[in-house]
Amino acid sequence: MNHKELRSEIIAKTIEYHHARFAPTPFIPGKSRVNYAGRVFDEKEICNAVNASLDFWLTEGRFSEEFSEKIAEFLGVEHILLTNSGSSANLLAFSALTSEKLGDKRLKPGDEVISVAAGFPATVTPIIQYGLVPVFVDVDIPTYNIDVEMMRKAVTPKTRCIFIAHTLGNTFDIDAMMQLAKEHDLWVIEDNCDAFGSEYRGKKTGSFAHLSTISFYPAHHITTGEGGAICTNDPLLAQLVRAFRDWGRDCYCSGGENNTCGKRFSQLFGNLPYGFDHKYVYSEIGYNLKMTDIQAAIGAAQIEKLPYFCERRKANFHEWIRIFAKYPDYFILPEATEGSDPSWFAFIVTLKESAPFKRDEITAHLNSKLIETRNLFAGNITKQPGFIGKNWRIAEHLNNTDYIMNNTFFLGTYPGLTKEMFNYCEEVLDSFVQDFTN
Repeated sequence: MNHKELRSEIIAKTIEYHHARFAPTPFIPGKSRVNYAGRVFDEKEICNAVNASLDFWLTEGRFSEEFSEKIAEFLGVEHILLTNSGSSANLLAFSALTSEKLGDKRLKPGDEVISVAAGFPATVTPIIQYGLVPVFVDVDIPTYNIDVEMMRKAVTPKTRCIFIAHTLGNTFDIDAMMQLAKEHDLWVIEDNCDAFGSEYRGKKTGSFAHLSTISFYPAHHITTGEGGAICTNDPLLAQLVRAFRDWGRDCYCSGGENNTCGKRFSQLFGNLPYGFDHKYVYSEIGYNLKMTDIQAAIGAAQIEKLPYFCERRKANFHEWIRIFAKYPDYFILPEATEGSDPSWFAFIVTLKESAPFKRDEITAHLNSKLIETRNLFAGNITKQPGFIGKNWRIAEHLNNTDYIMNNTFFLGTYPGLTKEMFNYCEEVLDSFVQDFTN
């Protein structure tokens, strides 16, 4: 057999393996886990991964190009830069805005960046790592997104950027955000890691800001295992992200390509001699944060399922609404931002002050019954050990953020949840509430 025939046989066996290894298993109430997130895939992802392995190209290659093109088409965004995680995507997006190539528009140490404390650290850490000052604005309940009026008041002459996430898939008020940015000439980074597939006024999130980011961690809307992407319509920002991602290299040739610009040996850079090989010119203090082609191969199959995944997340969210709506005296239910159509990352719920039980009591009970819960990430990030004593500023107060830290949790909406799981969860919740109210 030649290598093409062998490849066909390997792929056929891979499909057989998938059916044998990953056959569906029945849900057993009280014995099977109800995860808050998880991988949902079929033989196509595994076959793509095997095909990429057989190519043995390893770094960015044909699958990376395919995956990038599919993301660009889905979002309607011109430039997609793949990277090794959503956190790296945030780091690279922020790094790009510090480049001296942006002139007076570049972000510099001491500049202020509007953000929130009720979120995930990866949205905040790049700000601190580059010596800028996060300005933490409180959030609204029940959207869990930034308080727009407080955000407007938080702007000072030092404010240069807004960097926040769509909370658990629920979009922040993008109109207000972009209008504020326009009025004060601010950069905007849209952390879309929890909202890939959400829409705002009929347009996909991740397509509004100067730069946006996506995560492909297994908990997210689609997965490549580890992985992420930076999205932009600005060719200069795309070039800068690529430079920071690829060791700080000035050259934009893809791996395996040479002299795309036609000027590889005929330019002058820095204090280097004239004609120094452009492929080894470094214009930024960069990293190596690229995605492998095997990861991209998985993503190229996963993104085909994204529209279905989004619909399942929306349906699962409404199942949780039905279950928790029976107890309006105890729970604040989440609400979508006006004008948005969220592809919910999770179902977030907050205990009212009138609830006869505490957040940690209900989450401990749910987890004891194998129903996974999570708190809203860092809670109040200013109280986290790694952030105490760092250079940040609170805009006015973080009252809602503190309330969330103590009273909020979320449950899964991922596409792997089934009707049997929801029926079980409903029984467990009903029993728990009745024990506290009888």
